[in-house]
Amino acid sequence: MQDNEKKPALRFKGFTDPWEQRKLGDISEIKTGPFGSTLHADDYVSDGIPIITTEHFKTGSLPTDKYGLPQVSENDFSRLSAYILNAGDIVFSRVGSVDINALITPFQSTWLFSGRVLRVRPQNKNSSQFLHTLLETEDVKNDIRTRAVGQTMPSINTEILKTTPLRLPESTLEQEQLGKYFLNLDTLITLHQRKLEKLAQIRKAFAERCFLQSRKEFVMAFTKEADFEEAVVKLLIERGWKDGVLKNYTEQQLIQNWANILFENNRGIDRLNDYPLTDGEMQQIMEQVMNAKTPMKLNKFINGKSVLIKRDNPDDKLNFGKEVSLKIYDRLEIAAGLSRYQIAEQPKFPTKSKILNDRRGDLMLLINGMPVIHMELKKSGVSIKQACNQIEKYAAEGIFTGLFSLVQIFVAMNPEETVYFANPGPEGQFNPSYYFHWADFYNEPMNDWKDVTTALLSIPMAHMLVGFYTVADGSDGILKVMRSYQYYAASKISDAVSKAKWENDQQRGGYIWHTTGSGKTMTSFKSAQLIASSKDADKVIFLMDRIELGTQSLKEYRNFAEENEEVQATENTDVLVDKLKSTSPSDTLIVTSIQKMSNIKDDAQNKLNPNDIALINAKRLVFIVDECHRSTFGDMMQTIKHTFPKALFFGFTGTPIQGENQKKMSTTATVFGNELHRYSIADGIRDHNVLGFDPYKVLTFKDSDLRKAVALEKAKAYSVDEALADPQKSKVFYKYLNLPMTGGKDALGEEIKGIEDYIPNTQYEGEEHQKAVVEDICENWQTQSRNSKFHAIFATSSIPEAIQYYKRFREAAPWLKVTALFDPNIDNNGKGITKEEGLKEIVEDYNARYGQDFSIPTFAKMKKDIAARLAHKLPYQRIERTPEKQLDLLIVVDQMLTGFDSKWINTLYLDKVLQYENLIQAFSRTNRLFGDDKQFGTIKYYRRPHTMEKNIADAVKEYSGDKPFGLFVDKLDKNVEKLNALYAEIKDLFVSAGIEEFSQIPADMAERKKFADLFQSFNENLEAAKVQGFEWDKPIVIINEDTDEKTELHADFDERTFKVLALRYKELFTPNPDGSENDPDDDVPYALNSYLTTIDTADIDTDYMNSRFEKYLKIFYQEGAEAEAIHQAETELHKTFATLSQEEQKYANIFLHDIQSGAVVPQPGKTLREYIAEYIVQKQNDQIHKVAEVFGLDEKKLRVFMRANITEANINEFGRFDDLKATVDKAKAKAYFEAIEGTKLIPPKVPVKYDKLLREFIVSGGFDLKMPKES
Repeated sequence: MQDNEKKPALRFKGFTDPWEQRKLGDISEIKTGPFGSTLHADDYVSDGIPIITTEHFKTGSLPTDKYGLPQVSENDFSRLSAYILNAGDIVFSRVGSVDINALITPFQSTWLFSGRVLRVRPQNKNSSQFLHTLLETEDVKNDIRTRAVGQTMPSINTEILKTTPLRLPESTLEQEQLGKYFLNLDTLITLHQRKLEKLAQIRKAFAERCFLQSRKEFVMAFTKEADFEEAVVKLLIERGWKDGVLKNYTEQQLIQNWANILFENNRGIDRLNDYPLTDGEMQQIMEQVMNAKTPMKLNKFINGKSVLIKRDNPDDKLNFGKEVSLKIYDRLEIAAGLSRYQIAEQPKFPTKSKILNDRRGDLMLLINGMPVIHMELKKSGVSIKQACNQIEKYAAEGIFTGLFSLVQIFVAMNPEETVYFANPGPEGQFNPSYYFHWADFYNEPMNDWKDVTTALLSIPMAHMLVGFYTVADGSDGILKVMRSYQYYAASKISDAVSKAKWENDQQRGGYIWHTTGSGKTMTSFKSAQLIASSKDADKVIFLMDRIELGTQSLKEYRNFAEENEEVQATENTDVLVDKLKSTSPSDTLIVTSIQKMSNIKDDAQNKLNPNDIALINAKRLVFIVDECHRSTFGDMMQTIKHTFPKALFFGFTGTPIQGENQKKMSTTATVFGNELHRYSIADGIRDHNVLGFDPYKVLTFKDSDLRKAVALEKAKAYSVDEALADPQKSKVFYKYLNLPMTGGKDALGEEIKGIEDYIPNTQYEGEEHQKAVVEDICENWQTQSRNSKFHAIFATSSIPEAIQYYKRFREAAPWLKVTALFDPNIDNNGKGITKEEGLKEIVEDYNARYGQDFSIPTFAKMKKDIAARLAHKLPYQRIERTPEKQLDLLIVVDQMLTGFDSKWINTLYLDKVLQYENLIQAFSRTNRLFGDDKQFGTIKYYRRPHTMEKNIADAVKEYSGDKPFGLFVDKLDKNVEKLNALYAEIKDLFVSAGIEEFSQIPADMAERKKFADLFQSFNENLEAAKVQGFEWDKPIVIINEDTDEKTELHADFDERTFKVLALRYKELFTPNPDGSENDPDDDVPYALNSYLTTIDTADIDTDYMNSRFEKYLKIFYQEGAEAEAIHQAETELHKTFATLSQEEQKYANIFLHDIQSGAVVPQPGKTLREYIAEYIVQKQNDQIHKVAEVFGLDEKKLRVFMRANITEANINEFGRFDDLKATVDKAKAKAYFEAIEGTKLIPPKVPVKYDKLLREFIVSGGFDLKMPKES
């Protein structure tokens, strides 16, 4: 071999020695697998230790799961111990594709290999990864193929492999670096292959939706709602609602329909004995419905299967006077048994007032006669929000009472979009944040009405939606409905259990990856409930960390449970054992900690005997592990699995452990099995199920100062001058001065350090850093917390630092309500005395502030109190009304950074370095939905900020599910740029409509719709900008963190302009000239967000308007004033009228006209607004007097109404509206309406008409009464 052939062309830096030629047998042990005489086909078992054969690595990769592989028993495993595989072994196919090899990983370690396989085990510290890569080179593979024997089927043996020539470096370090480099490349290739596969799936999905498919029809646009309703009914019938369409039924007719079905389903001798239900018996049932009141309790009523009545039908001699149980619904009888599925089309809804016209809904879906789903439909082009508004209005009018209170789910649908949501009930609030879109298994939203109807509303899905996928949450007293991804996850687990082969030691059931904040607790509970109700398992055990067991999870499980279900806690190991052994159905669902379950065998006070173990293991056990990224990689989980070898384990996590952050060479998949369903953080943010993040890197030290300090320390110099004076020191100084702030990997996958890697922890434990952190938090507290409406968590790196920070906050900001929380049992950093003293101070301060009596021994109870206070849960549900009881800032070390939920937390401050799952978990404390006041979760990080920035990027890449878009919201500068762009669009819209100064809303409906959409986006961006530091009339200063260069951004609008636009937006709600709202049955083509109408526009600055008014008066009354000057002053005054409502503008113009005609002489010092207010009051007085005069009603009572805050919902509280109507002179009213309509009216119609008119008059605040023309 020539010298130039002994060295490769490309090498890692530092390696110069020539490579040597060796034979594979010189550096490894090579062994053939067991032959037929040793291993027979009869030796195989259904579940045991797997055996790898040639078919399993034809592509060069190996399976990671044993299922589907040949397996042998433990006895045979011992006999075949010479054929065990270890991590790092290399396997070759002995026959066929003899040149293919695969590397054994921890996944296949301890498996066996068959007689068709050759095992290569590297010796003398030679790198397995390097050798595997070398054996895959074309040179080596050609050599093996050439020397293989056999004419028809190539084969090799140990001798052929042993004599295979190789060239390799003698240095094992160079081998390792090469092996690692090519492993990184292989990993990258695999990652990109997965991405390509995912992109191919996405492309296919888009192609199916973007192009017409021959099997699909054109998506029809429905210009009439009636046509759309007809099409929906037709499809529903095709999809299982086949038991009749009930058109225009009244409530009483639907009750009778229910009675008929109850009779048919309960004709047995022990029930109705073939005698129909009487009206009295149906009234008994209706009373139980009305007593339940809330959808949550009615859900339990429906799913309770039966209802008790006392028979009062005298024809039923056998059961007369006795209580009988009637079957009403069985969630297990899906499209079978006694289940009946009907559609009520255009049902008539009774209103609160007997003389009001009845409302009509669109569709109601009835299961066994009970209306459980209500649908509101809109034609093409009409926003889905209008259907939602219709439902909300019906609810406010009291429509969903009586029989209709049984409605569990609302569906709002137009041909292009559908949302569904749970009925909040008469005392609940409709929250658009919980209006859900259905999606497919891969979380792609469904929009086409046919797809949604088929997937969500068909039978059996609709039956299961009511029976299985609604949750009556006792903690909030409300009904919840599951989202599509929750349904898919629960179904996958339930299916896996139903198909389980319990005689096998399978254990790994799979895991669910659902992002934090997406409702994993509800999903895991519903999974358990499905398993328990199907009788597919004997016990379902929720395993969680002991910390979480003491806070939220156990309470949530119990609140989700139905009346006939019990969720059993386990106070100690004795109780746990009893529950596991029990055969009682009430002991099916058990909640315990991983710690307690792992001690079950060795508890000193409770030694399990073999009979107990056998008794428990004879049961079909399912373990559901919450937050399974945390406690499942230690010895405790292994102990549990060893104790219960036949149990099935499922994991739930928002941050699964994967290859990049594996623990003990294991991932979530190796512990729990395959991923059953994924809903990543990117999915959650896209679907508005969780919020995005707004992270800020806050520097407490200048980068330049840190660079210089590190460079001087490494150069061993006290000053820059000293470093530069010595060439050797100068070289070192500049090397470190030019390092990046954070480390990473170079092109060859080698780790390189950054400046922050050389900074000691003590740099961040000193006074300078801590004071800077405290100052930043306090200075921005009011803006960031929305004036202490929201709370924050501050995570520190150690208990001593938490105590130090607590003291600093108490000193620097005594007004801030702050406390600290950490494990009182941990002696962090060996400073136990300091910790105890600090803990004592923290507890005493907390007791003094909140009137509590906690102590160090009861610190766990204090933690529960803190958690409830932050989450606004019992006993602090309405704590926002008493700010002095609230907690502003909670300082923690590790606790509360995972598993704790509160929508009232909007900010996380970090003075610690986090990575991967811990980082995403901590960030997610801020991402719960709240409303328009909370657009995102804010994160501020202070310690090693550049390293944290890199960690954030790595974590997002790992947990975004290859969809990183939208995780982070725009920064302030981008938000202001968006605001300016939106403002420009709004301005152009008004100018093109010929409207100056935004003085009125456009008349054209299309322009109004465009304005509504633009202003909603404008307001959302403004809310976000305010949290980020935007203030009116102040420039936005942006500082470049690299150059410290400052640039200023300015908004193109001011507060006055914004409030004028908000005023115009409000007027979209009252578009009629008389100030009354649109008829609720009319379809308004623009969608409105009612939250925006709460923007305070009453304090728009009027100083400028009054100055223009005074200028106008001065010129108008000035002798000899030129007409042009008066006209110019009037034009300037008119421009300021944009700050007035349309109603106020009308009276301002009337007032100016009265001045010009001489009817009014202005008084000195009186403002234009005061005159406008007087005119409005006088006009309203005239309006009230006119209505009272025309209808002969009690004018005093009407004035009381007009002064009160009257809405459609409260107008008849205590019968006050009925009292007012009782004073109407019916003869006068009849004469008025006949004169207006030009026709005679029958007396019964008159009360209906004046009821409607008076309602509109009172609710709208008054309007000019239309008067008949004089003949």
